[in-house]
Amino acid sequence: MAHDVIIVGAGFGGMGAAIELGKMGIDDIVILEREDDLGGTWHVNRYPGLAVDIASVTYSYSFEPNPNWSRLFAPGSELKAYASHVANKYDLRRLMRFGVEVTGATWDADAAEWEVALASGETLRTRYLITATGFLSQPKLPDIEGIEDFAGTVIHSAKWDDEADLEGRRIGVIGTGATGVQLVPELAKVAGHLTVFQRTPIWVVPKIDFAVPGPVRTMFGALPITQRAARFANSVALEALNTVGVLNYKYGHRFNDLAALLAKAHMFAQVRDRRTRAALTPGYSFGCKRPTFSNAYFPTFARSNVTLESTSIRRVLPDGIEMADGTVHEIDTLVLATGFSLWEKNFPAIEVIGRDGQSLGEFWRETRFQAYEGMAVPKFPNFFCLHSPYSYTGLSYFWTIEAQMVHLRRVFQEIERRAARTVEVTERANAEFLGTMSGRLGRSVFQLGSCEGSRSYYFDPHGEATLLRPSSVIGARRDAHTFPIDDYAFA
Repeated sequence: MAHDVIIVGAGFGGMGAAIELGKMGIDDIVILEREDDLGGTWHVNRYPGLAVDIASVTYSYSFEPNPNWSRLFAPGSELKAYASHVANKYDLRRLMRFGVEVTGATWDADAAEWEVALASGETLRTRYLITATGFLSQPKLPDIEGIEDFAGTVIHSAKWDDEADLEGRRIGVIGTGATGVQLVPELAKVAGHLTVFQRTPIWVVPKIDFAVPGPVRTMFGALPITQRAARFANSVALEALNTVGVLNYKYGHRFNDLAALLAKAHMFAQVRDRRTRAALTPGYSFGCKRPTFSNAYFPTFARSNVTLESTSIRRVLPDGIEMADGTVHEIDTLVLATGFSLWEKNFPAIEVIGRDGQSLGEFWRETRFQAYEGMAVPKFPNFFCLHSPYSYTGLSYFWTIEAQMVHLRRVFQEIERRAARTVEVTERANAEFLGTMSGRLGRSVFQLGSCEGSRSYYFDPHGEATLLRPSSVIGARRDAHTFPIDDYAFA
């Protein structure tokens, strides 16, 4: 017998979808999670220095505020605890099956159901399939000659080894993205020597972080409106950063120039060596790649036990790393802060075969990456992908989740009203939405800025910046409330 809904992924996206559907009285929901607990990226990632890079009052559900964040930018362990709190409050754990890896899903047109295949060999059936596997779920290994032959300890930031003894070790770190910026200062504190292998510099601006005073937390708990006000203020600032400097670069490029000057001034104040500053300075426009916040990253390179290596890696040796110029850095521990295989393995994270045998992955790679309202794709009935192209709104993922919850509610309400068996976005609606999104990107930093060399994960394999939805948060929420319901075909 088929379930009503199967959700793949027990992170904040999957939990948000389950909460919304539960409010509608849909109870036959199964949430499948390959890890041993919920929380998604905040369960998997636990490397030293892990913290949110969006203020915690904004990086949380608006309908479930947490008055007890210890800092403005909470450590990762608190996000994991918050995820557990949400699951317990909304009684989601009873819906979850952990340690279950989904390998694929195939649409059965005759039964109007999805057949979901598990790695164990088991198959499940469901009327509706929602994938909530997230953007950052498939760890990426660098494609470097000899890396399999390294004789020392290898740790990926997404699979941190809490038992590894790093004290006094000769550590090499590959990767200087947002994870590297958090991780490098922590490793420098314990390493005998730390070598940071930088392929692409990152824009880093000051981090205004502080412990949230006890009286403030008490006030947030007693008067929730005060925390909503703090959330609103932070959201306005992030909205301005995204819509003015990133999405409307054609008109707001001076905003980017000022942000770049701030980052350079921040570096100048903390890095006195001219050559080091030159190596750490990005050559691409501010906003092409997600910037980050840190007060500890730049000072790390002034430590006597830290080396910044910005030339290309030739190969990994059993006991070190050889650079293109022949220099060899001897290391015994290799830390990979190389992020995730975003486009290679996440779009989609499982094989999805829709109507007429259409493969979702092949469709995206052979045509263009696209999804109506960042949610649905033609030829994939009763299917919603929460991490589709053009889905990610702004900088806080919770803005995206909550807009998607509204979208799901409207579609499922219409399914019930029409007593429909299937729902599928029309080719016309999808094409019109794709045209609108492509047009808006024409005035963004991604097309008008200097993004060459940024190696930004915003860009898909076709060279289009389809990860972000070129819309304000307010606009995305409005669209979720007002998109024409007849953009879907119900049968």
